[in-house]
Amino acid sequence: MDEALIGAMLASTLRVSTPLIFCALAGLLSERSGVVDIGLEGKMLLSAFAAGACGAAYGSMTLAILAAMGVAVALSWVHGLACVSHKGDQVVSGVAINIIAAGLSAVLGTAWFHQGGQTPPVSDAVRIQALWPGLADAVRGLPVIGPVLGDGILSHNALVYLALLLVPLVWWGLFKTRFGLRLRAVGENPQMVDAAGVSVMRLRYTALTLNGILCGLAGSYLVLAQSASFSQNMSAGRGYMALAALIFGRWHPVKALWACLLFGFLDAAAIRLQGVHLPGVGEVPVQAIQALPYVLTVVLLAGFIGKSIPPKALGIPYSKER
Repeated sequence: MDEALIGAMLASTLRVSTPLIFCALAGLLSERSGVVDIGLEGKMLLSAFAAGACGAAYGSMTLAILAAMGVAVALSWVHGLACVSHKGDQVVSGVAINIIAAGLSAVLGTAWFHQGGQTPPVSDAVRIQALWPGLADAVRGLPVIGPVLGDGILSHNALVYLALLLVPLVWWGLFKTRFGLRLRAVGENPQMVDAAGVSVMRLRYTALTLNGILCGLAGSYLVLAQSASFSQNMSAGRGYMALAALIFGRWHPVKALWACLLFGFLDAAAIRLQGVHLPGVGEVPVQAIQALPYVLTVVLLAGFIGKSIPPKALGIPYSKER
């Protein structure tokens, strides 16, 4: 296969997978603590709007990312208030967050910027640029491995590498630290954690806070790295894909990473296949190609949601025994 094509596909796969990885890790932390998070889509969408609005208004990348993380953390705390503090239905709360985020981003975007729910494009100074452009250009000319290294690996921005770095860090934090042991325990047997003198509520709120930070990074990536502005429903179901990757990966960060990369590869392949003629079939319909990642999401959920074993206390509100 052409090395340039391999490099281009690898680059596209990593770029498309980055918000999925952030959201999958966010959902993993929340659900390992026993809190179902259907609201990944809404948090990513509203944080993307916050990044676009703040970046366009103030011209600061730092403020845009902080605003995105702040909005996502606030939504996570609202979810915690409803489900952890007041023991509400976690699925209903997550769906409500998705609905609120879709409506609020459209209404605020129309009211503030008068562009049909979109934000003005952010400047190049606000956008997240490639981390090593000079190195990528230098390596790209090498024979055989040059396009793969230069285009596929070294041409990305800092958030792509951060998403990949967070996978082993989350694995280490979950399985090699006291905090991770307690977090996993509270998702399996909160009564035991409470009996040991550790606050179940505090652990779950901590997990939701980390969840919000990661969702904020995913949302800011959509605006500051992939697109130049926010548009309505630009998350396009990526939160649900991340949830499917999380379930397919059986609540394990490394396995969830591979599922996210699979979704990213299919999305990248769908772009490449547009306009391609197949023998005996003709030109592949664009709609069929664009639907591939979503069809895979449904297939994986239908095939693996019954086989994957979630944390035992997932979705069960905890009431402290008196």
